[in-house]
Amino acid sequence: MDKRNESSNTDLILLGLFPDMKHVNFLVCAILLIYTMALTSNSILILLIWVDSHLHMPMYFLLSQLALMDMTLISSIVPKMATDFFSGKRNISRVACGTQIFFFLTVGIAECTLITLMSYDRYVAICNPLRYTLIMSQKVCLQMAAISWAGGALTSLAHTAYAMHFPICGSREIPHFLCETMSILKLACDDVSAYEKALVVTSIVVLLIPLSLIMSSYALIFLAVLHMKSPKGRDKALATCFSHLTVVCLYYGPAMVVYMRPSSYHNPRLDQVLFILDPILTPLLNPLIYSLRNKEVLGALRKVLTS
Repeated sequence: MDKRNESSNTDLILLGLFPDMKHVNFLVCAILLIYTMALTSNSILILLIWVDSHLHMPMYFLLSQLALMDMTLISSIVPKMATDFFSGKRNISRVACGTQIFFFLTVGIAECTLITLMSYDRYVAICNPLRYTLIMSQKVCLQMAAISWAGGALTSLAHTAYAMHFPICGSREIPHFLCETMSILKLACDDVSAYEKALVVTSIVVLLIPLSLIMSSYALIFLAVLHMKSPKGRDKALATCFSHLTVVCLYYGPAMVVYMRPSSYHNPRLDQVLFILDPILTPLLNPLIYSLRNKEVLGALRKVLTS
């Protein structure tokens, strides 16, 4: 009995989604609806890319990987949050907390890498179309996906192991609906200033450097588009680029605000809003952004529905 009590005392406590908010149950139900729609839309997108031969292209393969990452990301958050809310149990073990941080960081970093590689795909397609199939071969696409997943997992493993090794004393309450690195650091007894600096360096590597590469790619793309003589080709290129740039803003905007602020400037309420916008709402918007403006995807959907 004493061992069980001692074990339960080591658990952390998630205070949940906006603890002071009235009628939060409506927000939880809305998030569950978003979760269901995100899983459905991303699954449909992956299925269409898999069954339609017209979509067996590098851009759509990378897009299917992004959809898979979105499903993994939102699934690492929403089920636990909903279970805690409806059961009334807010505790989470350190192992489960570390596991959630690992999956969240793995997919988040992998998506940043993949989005950068997708911008390179668009650069090659528009600026070097004659060599596109040679440069963006199937082997290269598989390597891009592997680099994204492996890079995310290795970076996440290092950060998760280091963040979770800090002893926690005093309050074990996390003012959040998920285990998240910055929230865990606030509970640590030891001096975490060195690790916070390491987080800033990682944020620069994971966010600012890829973002600068994306902007450089699109600067070259827009220069190439301006020299296109065909209005139809110009419009198609701009439509594809607009979809990708919208996704870039959805990912990088909230992530930079969360991870590139000093810990003293972190506000639990603002962080929760940002975590709803980025890892919960974005997985729903991504397939809509890419499909509604894409004739090939819409055509594949019509074929499946009419067959």
